[in-house]
Amino acid sequence: MAESEFTTSRDSQTSGGTAPQLASFPPVQDSETGGGSKNIDFILDIPMNVAVYVGSTKMAIRDLLQLAQGSVIELDKLAGEPMEVMVNNKLVARGEVVVVNEKFGIRLTDVVSAAERVQQLR
Repeated sequence: MAESEFTTSRDSQTSGGTAPQLASFPPVQDSETGGGSKNIDFILDIPMNVAVYVGSTKMAIRDLLQLAQGSVIELDKLAGEPMEVMVNNKLVARGEVVVVNEKFGIRLTDVVSAAERVQQLR
């Protein structure tokens, strides 16, 4: 057997005799909506954790143990600075504190764009 015949025969045996081909699949369509707009109603009732970030600080254990009623803890945020609204630990908006019916609330002043929120997921 000639060298070129041997090489060709061995190559076809190791590769199964056929060259690999790319698979092609039809486009995926939602059978319920006919491929139109996605129906997300089924996720609208999922509970999410919403928190308003007021500020933070670092304290030594000595200082923490000396806290008593009436103590004031200085935070890293300035008065009048927007508070951060977090949903599942992701920033979604900023706002200012308001009082509504004797309860604290937050008036949104800046909402993070949908594109930025999607980018945070990556």
